[in-house]
Amino acid sequence: MANTIIRRREALLSASAALGTSLLGTPPAFAGGADTGTREKFSFLFITDTHLQPELDAQKGCRMCFRQASGEAADFVLQGGDHVFDAMEVTHERAGKLLDLYEMTEQILGKKVYHTVGNHDCFGVYASSGCSTGDPEFGKNYFRKAFGETYYAFVHKGVHFIVLDSVTITPDRDYEGRISAEQVAWLKAYLSAIPTGTPLIISSHIPIVTAFYTYADESPSLFKHQALSTVNTREILQLIASHNVLAVLQGHTHVLERVVHGGIPFITGGAVSGNWWHGTHLGTPEGYMVVHVNGNHVSTEYRTYGFRSVDPKNT
Repeated sequence: MANTIIRRREALLSASAALGTSLLGTPPAFAGGADTGTREKFSFLFITDTHLQPELDAQKGCRMCFRQASGEAADFVLQGGDHVFDAMEVTHERAGKLLDLYEMTEQILGKKVYHTVGNHDCFGVYASSGCSTGDPEFGKNYFRKAFGETYYAFVHKGVHFIVLDSVTITPDRDYEGRISAEQVAWLKAYLSAIPTGTPLIISSHIPIVTAFYTYADESPSLFKHQALSTVNTREILQLIASHNVLAVLQGHTHVLERVVHGGIPFITGGAVSGNWWHGTHLGTPEGYMVVHVNGNHVSTEYRTYGFRSVDPKNT
């Protein structure tokens, strides 16, 4: 079955149709009965935190990674966010060049790519960038220009993929991990409209569930806002608890981690950039994940690709 993308507005309309509040019809995302668990198995790539920049041989590293990934037996790529480093506190000119560099490099993958917004993919957030909040590319508009909506859903071989936007820009021009109220309403509508047992895989850049705080030096007290996990995790967990969530894929912390909560595996996928192009981060080297979906089971393999930092600072 070909990938069918359901953008935010279309999904809202479709959810209304499925709930009997509209006569617009039912698109593929909501078709069919309860899941039978006998779907065709497939694999895809979860590639996150590329942090592409001209410095530290980052372009060379990304090209190495993408060339290797292009040879994987995978149906598509799910990019987990932080495509560039960094759009948050740089000039308009620098941010544009970074995005151009990323889009050019991504072509090496040779596969369909679905994108998740990361905090570093938001332009001019910090006042030090010199960017006005009235700039047409301010914040997530920078991401939207290149990749489209920041949250949406698509269907592949019977599995519904829900891509969430876990980055909230705060009034003081900072950011926190949060799934917005508007997005929560969209998610509720989507989940209520699909048949019981429908298999789901969720992508979120900032982790929803993580053990990172227990072993990393980055204490929550070091940040003005909650930046390493989502503020409203409990709300999201309650929403998805009764659904057939095969996995939640996450980025942001640059570690390879699997935490199972309520029977749902929350898998953080390492980072293409490792320790921001300085080697390994908390034992996780530069790499990406191959994700295998077989019925209602998800398994992963982490692949490294041989990059050597010009300025190693392993953590």
